[in-house]
Amino acid sequence: MKLSGLLHRSRPELPGRTGVARVDRRTDTLLRRLKPGDIVVLDQIDMDRSTADALVAAQVAAVVNASPSISGRFPNLGPEVLVSAGIPLVDGVGAEALHTVKDGSKVRLHEGVLYSGERVLAKGVEQTPDSVADALVEAKAGLAHQLEAFAANTIEFMRLERSLLLDGHGVPEVEVELADRQVLVVGSGFDHTGELARLRSYIREYRPVLVGVGAGADALLAAGHKPDLIVGDPAEVSTEALACGADVVVPAFADGHAPGLHRVQDLGAGAVTFPSSANPEDLALLLAHHRGAAVIVTVGLSASMTEFLDRGRSGSNASTFLTRLQLGGTLVDGRILGSLYRSRVSAGAVLLMISAALVAVLAALLVSDAGDAVLAWLSQGWKGLVDQIKGVFG
Repeated sequence: MKLSGLLHRSRPELPGRTGVARVDRRTDTLLRRLKPGDIVVLDQIDMDRSTADALVAAQVAAVVNASPSISGRFPNLGPEVLVSAGIPLVDGVGAEALHTVKDGSKVRLHEGVLYSGERVLAKGVEQTPDSVADALVEAKAGLAHQLEAFAANTIEFMRLERSLLLDGHGVPEVEVELADRQVLVVGSGFDHTGELARLRSYIREYRPVLVGVGAGADALLAAGHKPDLIVGDPAEVSTEALACGADVVVPAFADGHAPGLHRVQDLGAGAVTFPSSANPEDLALLLAHHRGAAVIVTVGLSASMTEFLDRGRSGSNASTFLTRLQLGGTLVDGRILGSLYRSRVSAGAVLLMISAALVAVLAALLVSDAGDAVLAWLSQGWKGLVDQIKGVFG
């Protein structure tokens, strides 16, 4: 008995990364229940950067994809984010893995093979920085086809949503006042947390209306700001955010059906619906625009062509393109604002003015009978004032 226990304890550990399997075909649902060290099993062709950023933030141990993470249709950014973060990515294990791998079970990943103990559950191709870079180069050839499909979808979206885009027909009434106000719209795209942090001084100084799109509402709360307006599927928003007192706008289908509306109503919060085929980000922008916002600043929303196509949803991209075209010069990218914004009275200017005043005081002291105690008091006060100013502006 003792010998058996000794042999069991001395058995070498199997190689690879181990963790709890989190399995779900619905990526949005999966992302909300991840914990550090989980091994994720999903099915997402052309993994986008937003999904990859969420996986990195959740500190998962590895990602196993039933589909190709880069199909070659266009150069999507998600795989590069994962491998750069040191998270193993195994591609093309097949849809059957979503049934073979049991959610919540302990699994092990080694060299592209997913195991339960020593039993093989799924096999795929483990991506490396070199393989991802090569695939992205080849994928650029698919851009022409994507742009052709995008042009067709743009025409169709314009036909369906012309009255909304041009005249604001269907835009719901909300209690928060938007006319002639600056509006900050926060989504959950790439580096939205960092962008929001860099706009801290802007928010403090200008007090814009804060709009959270989906998980962007929780990003605002996490940064210490209460959203004034929430736009998106309530299933993507925490209970805390939905119950914070913000106006809630729920996207709806053309027939008026709004998935997730009952969740807001169950919380006792008020909500209005916004029937449209546009994505929630664009609905938030159009609402602010047609309600008379003076300036609309975006955080975590697609900006470049690469990010734009990275979504992989042609209809959604048509919505975004036409929305940005309609908003024109009122739209400001938060990344640009964050890099250019300076408080109207800088810390250096304040210190310079105080220094000039102190020089005058010290000059007067030098020709007076003031003692060393006064000088010591001034020196201590100066140090404290500098520390306070650094806290305010830094």
